[in-house]
Amino acid sequence: MKHLLVTGGSRGIGAAIVRASAGRGHPVTFSFNGDHHGASSLIDELKAAGHRAQAVQADAALPRDHLFRRAEEEFGPVELLVNNAGITGPLGPFANSTDEDARLIFDVNVHGTMGYSRMAVQRWLDRGTRGVIVNISSIAATTGAPGEYVAYAASKAAVETFTRGLGKELGPAGIRVVAVSPGTTDTTIHATAGDPNRPQRVAERVPLRRVAEPQEIAAAVMWALSDESSYVTGTVITVAGGL
Repeated sequence: MKHLLVTGGSRGIGAAIVRASAGRGHPVTFSFNGDHHGASSLIDELKAAGHRAQAVQADAALPRDHLFRRAEEEFGPVELLVNNAGITGPLGPFANSTDEDARLIFDVNVHGTMGYSRMAVQRWLDRGTRGVIVNISSIAATTGAPGEYVAYAASKAAVETFTRGLGKELGPAGIRVVAVSPGTTDTTIHATAGDPNRPQRVAERVPLRRVAEPQEIAAAVMWALSDESSYVTGTVITVAGGL
């Protein structure tokens, strides 16, 4: 089975992707930043189930080659990459935000995604690997998230444009690049941003009248990584309950 690397895999959508891929037999390496408890608990859970997984501490805002080196020392060449690590920044009107807020959002969501994608692509082109990158976007890239997190929305729009361009660029090499765009999902990202009740508050805006569960987003990611989507690249898959 192919070795999968997931950034930001200790909780939320990332952890759901890690569980789903490990359950299908993939050896999985995932990164985490400060969530030591979440990372160690997830590793214990996966190893108890007989899965191959490891966690590596790495800051998505500062992409470093050591994440790939540690991954490949344990499980061999990385063939699949999910750029999941992301932050919203504080919720609220754009006028109340700061340059530092925007800078960190773009460092994690855009520069982190680009940096780890570059490391993967350089390896794959050297080795002739027909790898797959899945970038996690957000429906905010389409809605703009007015009054909540406009800078975050702008960063995810950048991720989607990057996905389309890189997918077309790497198509001749057989490397696929896809984005998955979730709608509001029931994870801790909302509490981290300062509004833990946001999922319940926005559910009525969704045509399906509920927010997503992390495993529903993970299912779309697993399809995008699989050979079932072998003719899909340079595009965005929206998983947002009808939004």
